[in-house]
Amino acid sequence: MILCPSFKPLCCVLALRCAHLQHLYHHLSLHNMAAVFELCPGRKIGGSNPCFIIAEIGQNHQGDIEIAKKMIRMAKECGADCAKFQKSELEHRFTKAALERQYSSPHAWGSTYGAHKEHLEFSHEQYRELQKYATEIGIFFTASGMDEMAVEFLHEINVPFFKVASADTNNIPYLEKTAKKGRPMVISSGMQSMETMRQVYQTVKKHNPNFTFLQCTSAYPLPLEHVNLSLIPEFQKEFPDIPIGYSGHETGIYLSVAAVALGAKVLERHVTLDKSWKGSDHAASLEPGELAELIRAIRAVETAQGSPIKQMLPCEASCHSKLGKSVVALKALKKGETLTLDMLTVKVAEPQGVRPENIFKLVGKKISVDLEKDDTVTDDMIQD
Repeated sequence: MILCPSFKPLCCVLALRCAHLQHLYHHLSLHNMAAVFELCPGRKIGGSNPCFIIAEIGQNHQGDIEIAKKMIRMAKECGADCAKFQKSELEHRFTKAALERQYSSPHAWGSTYGAHKEHLEFSHEQYRELQKYATEIGIFFTASGMDEMAVEFLHEINVPFFKVASADTNNIPYLEKTAKKGRPMVISSGMQSMETMRQVYQTVKKHNPNFTFLQCTSAYPLPLEHVNLSLIPEFQKEFPDIPIGYSGHETGIYLSVAAVALGAKVLERHVTLDKSWKGSDHAASLEPGELAELIRAIRAVETAQGSPIKQMLPCEASCHSKLGKSVVALKALKKGETLTLDMLTVKVAEPQGVRPENIFKLVGKKISVDLEKDDTVTDDMIQD
């Protein structure tokens, strides 16, 4: 006979709890399994490693290799970890019709879209020259491969990792071929749904365990209401075995700092030498002073995150010695008296004694010495 309709047999309860613990263990195991990996030689991401900061030069170099070198040096001097460009093999990235269409934008570098892109595209030799320059000054160098042939070239010049731009994140054949190269991957999520990102995860994971997703919204500049920083912890829950980062297109630095505080392990921001230059990305880019301030702020946030263990710290000792309270006698007490709560109170005292949170533990115990009103109660005065 069942006395209560909500009663469950003990074996069922234990089975449910066991299943919950197994799920939790699986989640924690995944979280620790591959959430840390080496993105560049000697530079790991994830876990307690510092946020990896990518200065996205993209095509903000105006098609001028000397400006590109100045931007690489600027990224280095500001403290970025990596200078990143965008590499296309135009006939593989665009259809003939797309390249031949008229282009009358105020940002245009040619009368057709193809002429515009051609002006901004560096040759293979120029890429090698830029890579050599970056190596000489001590900053990592890579590029987004904007088509499969561009990825082949970047693989040939031995970039440390591949960046997958948002426009290619749902390009499954491209992802498979790129993942099979075996290099770490940084994958932006702009214009995609979480369902698509799950498919991307499964596609890449089959061939390559070392990749990260970046929360990204593809608008330039990005309105505040569409930044969606809350997706960073959502990505962390959905994909606990990979690091999660942020690619920002907003103006200013504050939201990127917040992204790192929320757990972003990779941060990508567009950079420029002058926001007034021709090009649609400049408005959403950071000038040198902003980039330097952003990186200082990120490093400060990382230091401030500190330890998850809550305890009184050595730096608090001075404040505690001046303001910390202790249990004291509310009235004169005789040796051997049994303590009751109305005999005790809490005040700033000298010397310090029993901590206020332990006052109830004193009730029913005997005092071993005579005390005057306001005398400190210390542990060595208490008898069971």
